Amino acid sequence: MNKGRRLIFLRDVLQLALTAFGGPHAHIALFLEVLIEKRKYLTEEELLELNALCQILPGPTSTQTITAIGFRLGGASLAYWTLLIWCIPAVCLMIILGLLMIYAEQYHISLEFTKYIAPLAVAFVAAAGLKIGHKVIKDTEGVLLMLLSAGLSLLAASPYLFPLILLAAGAFTSWRHHREQGEYERAPMQIHWGNFVLWIGVLIVAALLGYFTQSTVIRLFENFYRNGSLIFGGGQVLIPLLYTEFVEFKHYLSSQEFLTGYTMVQAIPGPVFSFCAYIGTLSLKEGGIIFAVVGGLTAAIGIFLPGTFLIFFVIRFWERLKHFAVVRASLKGIVAASTGFVAAAAIQLGTPIEWSLPFIATVLIGFALLMTNKVPAPIIVVLALIFGIFLG
Repeated sequence: MNKGRRLIFLRDVLQLALTAFGGPHAHIALFLEVLIEKRKYLTEEELLELNALCQILPGPTSTQTITAIGFRLGGASLAYWTLLIWCIPAVCLMIILGLLMIYAEQYHISLEFTKYIAPLAVAFVAAAGLKIGHKVIKDTEGVLLMLLSAGLSLLAASPYLFPLILLAAGAFTSWRHHREQGEYERAPMQIHWGNFVLWIGVLIVAALLGYFTQSTVIRLFENFYRNGSLIFGGGQVLIPLLYTEFVEFKHYLSSQEFLTGYTMVQAIPGPVFSFCAYIGTLSLKEGGIIFAVVGGLTAAIGIFLPGTFLIFFVIRFWERLKHFAVVRASLKGIVAASTGFVAAAAIQLGTPIEWSLPFIATVLIGFALLMTNKVPAPIIVVLALIFGIFLG
């Protein structure tokens, strides 16, 4: 990719970082629209394969997917720029929100006007699920795998179940269809272990430094790096673990602060994992504004770094790995199962909401507007906030 094309790609990434609402599943639909259908950087099949790969790995799925796209187009340097441009706007917004929460707490300012954001998030995920399902589910087998993965993820609600479901679905379609794929000419596969070693090394060093120094900043980094290394299934899976650790166990945040931040992260574009910057900001609020900002940046680096190391490790030999028929056949099942997670995510987001007629109307109207593709997502979010102000 030449320099001009690289700059256009990074401009597209910035556009997505400023407009991609709705979480990782909605992000993939936008990636398809902007990066594939409009710009044709990759084929639709290549994007869905990369997304399926990132579903198997721990970490922020949409962030890893767009970083992998950058790597495919321009190598490691473009991938790093892609990662930074994609993450920085959302991280900055969540740090600012954390500082505003500190201010609101000091002056007893109500945030009731944000109440329509949570049901709107359900509409975002539901619309994304329908769009993606229409593209990737081609037969009865795919529908059954999608429904089964959605049901299992809802019943068992464990972050460690996600990769098992994906691997099981992939193994099933690999067993069923690998003979249909034929064989490509295989090239020798060389695995570079550098990023894998970095991932493990940083995890061990951060844990040891946190234990021996008892530094609040280092321990905060270790907390988020550990969570980022263990979370499968995206930001929705991360939420209950963060709540348990930072609200119930460490008491860094109140329940109201946590839930307000989680609601507001639905109203900003970019990765849902940026919510961690908000938690980091409030976790170190006792040290003043500078310390709170450091906490937000530390949490953001900690949560995004492990997934980055892992995708940089795997993407280097992914193309050669796909040459095996059993791997190519498995992608059909993995993509179908990951689509089922979208349906489950919409239900999970809606479960804690105390449903009323205005909330139901918000979901239905938001869903209808999103499916028409005529009203930009930021405008829909702003309208929800305005309704919250006037109907509050």
